[in-house]
Amino acid sequence: MASRKTKKKEGGALRAQRASSNVFSNFEQTQIQEFKEAFTLMDQNRDGFIDKEDLKDTYASLGKTNVKDDELDAMLREASGPINFTMFLNLFGEKLTSTDTEETILNAFKMLDPDGKGSIHKEYIKRLLMSQADKMTATEVDQMLEFASIDAAGNLDYKALSYVLTHGEEKEE
Repeated sequence: MASRKTKKKEGGALRAQRASSNVFSNFEQTQIQEFKEAFTLMDQNRDGFIDKEDLKDTYASLGKTNVKDDELDAMLREASGPINFTMFLNLFGEKLTSTDTEETILNAFKMLDPDGKGSIHKEYIKRLLMSQADKMTATEVDQMLEFASIDAAGNLDYKALSYVLTHGEEKEE
């Protein structure tokens, strides 16, 4: 006899059941509660789903009334189906845990390396990361640099770091 988890449920296959249970294991209980509060705020008509009208109302409550329908449609298309709370968690889980491709990260580093040397001085990258956009703390930068190959002159091999960021730590032989 099949176990409770492998039985096909009425109205949905095992895969859907497993996907919904996995998404909850990706977050701490406090995070799930915060997402639930955000979902409830966005579900303006309280039907258990976020639709285009809910998004319009949410934007309006934030003072933005000129959101185009195609922008809203694009947001809704990011989901593989109707956006209930489980789908909402899945969407945020993907956004929070995804990493850019190695090529994307390399291209970002290349913009900081006009001479194409394949390296950037660690103090330069540290200054940038601590002063631009989502500013990192010195501790966060130092933690990131622990995974970087840095030569005696202080140059960071960004190709190797891009690999580590997308594939995990390099294995020593």
